[in-house]
Amino acid sequence: MSKKYIGWLTLVVIILIAVMLFFVLRFQNSKDPTSLSELDKFAQCINDSGAKFYNAFWCSHCQAQKTDFGKSQKYLPSIECSTPDGEEQTFVCQNQGIKGYPTWEFPDDTRQSGRLSFEVLAKKTNCSLPL
Repeated sequence: MSKKYIGWLTLVVIILIAVMLFFVLRFQNSKDPTSLSELDKFAQCINDSGAKFYNAFWCSHCQAQKTDFGKSQKYLPSIECSTPDGEEQTFVCQNQGIKGYPTWEFPDDTRQSGRLSFEVLAKKTNCSLPL
């Protein structure tokens, strides 16, 4: 083998290793909790505020509210109020007097029903709006 061929082969291997390292590090950073999106942070702030999101799996307005948060909905303070068969309300929601869905309960002990805007949620929880 010529020195020129070995030089090119070495360069190609170095480039391949660099590309693989780039993608590995990028994938790891996407799983890093410090690299949360603004919407993740907003949903976590709502949760941390002490707010509660009472909902039912069969409720279209509840699903729409969750859809507003996309993948960040996993951070919401979500409380399922429906039994698995969709016929009854869970004891927790009965005990809290939840009558409709969705119902948001806020740290100041007020409640609002229906799909709420991010602006209302931010104001009621003292959380910053996502950018």
